Amino acid sequence: MPYAPVGNVAGTIRLDVGGMTCDGCSNRVKEAIEDLPGVISAVVSHNYGSAEISHDDASMGDISNAVRSAGYTVDWLVEEFHWRDGAVWRQSANNTKWCLIGCSIGDFGTIAAFQFVFTESGFRTMMIMDLAMFNGIMTSIALETFILLKQLPLYEAFRVAIGMSLISMISMEAAMNAVDLVLTGGAKLTWWVIAPMLIAGFLTPWPYNYWRLAKHGQSCCGCSQSTPS
Repeated sequence: MPYAPVGNVAGTIRLDVGGMTCDGCSNRVKEAIEDLPGVISAVVSHNYGSAEISHDDASMGDISNAVRSAGYTVDWLVEEFHWRDGAVWRQSANNTKWCLIGCSIGDFGTIAAFQFVFTESGFRTMMIMDLAMFNGIMTSIALETFILLKQLPLYEAFRVAIGMSLISMISMEAAMNAVDLVLTGGAKLTWWVIAPMLIAGFLTPWPYNYWRLAKHGQSCCGCSQSTPS
């Protein structure tokens, strides 16, 4: 059931907290949450295993991490989805930015290679674009693996990166290459086409990344709301 905002409160989040057995546990969770920026108050009950947080644009990821850092587990309860969460828009924009950086390295690098080095390859425009999209996704996965190495061992980081949202990366690549094809007539890089390609690549998957982050706590990059498991 959704919770209505009160006054300047952006919303109310309710979550299940596991591992609390006494008032001391409740107080530790309450203090950990209320120390976070954007949190107005927290009502925590070890009897019900729950926490209800009134917040003004607080980060859901920070709240989850604070509870875990205090030594307890957390499960988000379902809230009514909406498009008005500024914190999620900012986090999803950051996630989309990192995906875009990863995709652009492989995509632009491939197009540039055929434009300036392998000029007599005989590859048709669509073949070059397909290869650019594939390489873009691969470099995005590589970048995500590198980011996740701060949290996970190499194998686990790679496994999680592979499991990130291919929908976001594919739509990003398709948008960038479609803009390139429309504006230049082929797989070409010019000084004036790069900016429109990047803008299209960013804007196309951004709403999807917002939805995925808000609805499932997952992102297209290693910068999700909670630590991958």
